[in-house]
Amino acid sequence: MPKIGVFDSGIGGLSILDEAFLQAPSHDYLYLADSVNAPYGEQSSAWVASRSLQLCSWLISQSCSAVVVACNTATAQAIDQIRKKFPQIPIIGIEPGIKPAAALSQTKKVGVLATASTLQSEKFNALLATLLGDCEFITQAGVGLVPLIETGDLQHPQLEQLLIQYITPMVQANADTLVLGCTHYPFLEPLIQKLFGPNLHVINTSSAVIKQMCRLIPETISKPGSVTYYSTQNSAQLETLAKQLMSHQRTRLVSSEIVAV
Repeated sequence: MPKIGVFDSGIGGLSILDEAFLQAPSHDYLYLADSVNAPYGEQSSAWVASRSLQLCSWLISQSCSAVVVACNTATAQAIDQIRKKFPQIPIIGIEPGIKPAAALSQTKKVGVLATASTLQSEKFNALLATLLGDCEFITQAGVGLVPLIETGDLQHPQLEQLLIQYITPMVQANADTLVLGCTHYPFLEPLIQKLFGPNLHVINTSSAVIKQMCRLIPETISKPGSVTYYSTQNSAQLETLAKQLMSHQRTRLVSSEIVAV
């Protein structure tokens, strides 16, 4: 089976990898967390593009036959450059699910919680411009959320405080749908539902992303797949958080290594 590379600034891409384990359990995966540089959301566009190319190059050097850019910020700032440099392999990116959110919303008011870099990107704003006639989008940068999620403590009281601060104005403005525009944020979905109830519909695109991966790289045999976790800072901690946060890891060969990329 082919190897699939998955990279993110940290643990956020584990939400994508977890969905990959569910839909395509026979593939072998290499997960690369650039934890020494996390988070990406407040980095410059040029830095994110350059760093994303480095990480993708490293994964391809490890014989990956496809790469999932499991980071909204990296997708927004670098996916075009990555695809141009590596036209020979599938490069699957992540976009905030504003299209399905606009279709789902009954009030035609949608909240978008994402990193500042994603919200400011040309790619996001070009997509947003195609939908402005159909829906009103209330955007909010989730400043401070990613560093807290990176600790793995999803019960941290500051997370609740920040979510209330960021999402309450959206709900007060009659938004009935919330787009999670960062791969770290799906880990907060249970807390969001606890705070705001089932009437706020939460959209993340993990399932759609992996469906696209499966169309491009179908499974050809049935066997238990493997996963290797690579981190630019602390691979043991990454493996521990993966086991803690993901629900579909099941019984698979797991290893972890620290790498300098």
